[in-house]
Amino acid sequence: MTNALYRNDRAGQFPKSYYATTVDLPPERAALHGEERADVCIVGAGYTGLVAALTLAERGLSVVVLDAQRAGWGASGRNGGQVGSGHHKSQSWLEARVGRPLAQQMWQITEDAKALVRDLSARHAPEANYRPGNAYGAYSANDFRGVEAEAELLLQYYGYDQITPLAGDDFRALVKSPLYACGHLDRGAGHLNPLRFVLGLARAAEAAGVRIFERSEVHRITHGDPALVQTSRGRVRAGHVLLAGNGYLPRIEPRVSARVMPINSFIGATEPLTDRQREVLAEDICAHDSSNVVNYFRFEDGRFLFGGRANYSLTFPKDMGSTLHKRMIQMFPQLAGVRFDYTWGGSLGVTMTRLPAAIRVAPNVLSISGYSGHGLALSCMSGRIMAEAVAGQAGRFDVLAQLPGRPFPLGTVLQEQTMGLAMMWFRMRDKLGI
Repeated sequence: MTNALYRNDRAGQFPKSYYATTVDLPPERAALHGEERADVCIVGAGYTGLVAALTLAERGLSVVVLDAQRAGWGASGRNGGQVGSGHHKSQSWLEARVGRPLAQQMWQITEDAKALVRDLSARHAPEANYRPGNAYGAYSANDFRGVEAEAELLLQYYGYDQITPLAGDDFRALVKSPLYACGHLDRGAGHLNPLRFVLGLARAAEAAGVRIFERSEVHRITHGDPALVQTSRGRVRAGHVLLAGNGYLPRIEPRVSARVMPINSFIGATEPLTDRQREVLAEDICAHDSSNVVNYFRFEDGRFLFGGRANYSLTFPKDMGSTLHKRMIQMFPQLAGVRFDYTWGGSLGVTMTRLPAAIRVAPNVLSISGYSGHGLALSCMSGRIMAEAVAGQAGRFDVLAQLPGRPFPLGTVLQEQTMGLAMMWFRMRDKLGI
């Protein structure tokens, strides 16, 4: 498999997303040359790596962050901007597999994750403009009973009262697509501009003393105390190593690569819409749905951002916007004639269970990744949790490590072919309504 770091993007250049046109991108940071020493070396300068780095630096540890491209270049700077509640699986699903007490601990981590995003955004990136409100749409009226049951479970056993189930016309009055039969609105979740957020985290980390090296792909990690992290032009000796590359992590640790596979997702940003066209959402919320190949959408600066997965290969299609645009119009016929001004794609890490994989690769080498499209809040919290583990407080890391998970059937062998077959299977299930 070709390295996802270079397969679809130009080295050192941010994708031509709408997000990238709305910010002043910082100048490129220096690459690693020679040898550095640090208490902690972090591989990856996205949400996970930068939050870990900021947390550790604020505790007085010396931190080096290595990124193969640019800080915020990967999924952290190009995603849909949705801050969701819980994990990819429902709490009822988790309770059935790990029991209620452990499921409650797992839920609390996700609640802390949302609070962390709100706090970090307010302190370091207010320009990311966090707004509350996250809707979930389902295609079958039969799903409403499950939506109600999950909301009642969360209220009764988790004390979470932010979800309002919405049947039929009530949901379609909020998300004005004729395809949705029911859903819910979660006012405890929300959305923001992801690139502005991650660039703010990078500034905060550097202000705290973190050294970030860009264009410094890690090729090898030699375990030991200290561990040795090597790039093509330099190396870092560190007491601890944190792996934070998610879907862009090179295959440097087989245990991680066997559990986390990259897949692509794509987003289109429309031309600026009229007030009438913007009524497709009754409120300034984000939304996603029950498709196996999920659709997600929201507004940003008066443009409609519509995203989803649109191909079966790790190589971006030449015209990534056409399939997305067709799906958008199917869902929102009132947007017929509206064009995309921008389209872009990126890779995310998924696992077999669609739950994060927390792995202690070695006594002083930790990894959390595989957020499976549910990662903006979880990735930030994962960085905080790995930093806690470095400081000797591994309780929350150990909770995440108990999330159900297993390696892909063939490990890293034929992963791209496995992904293609899986995506075709999920699309077939969507067409059949199962």
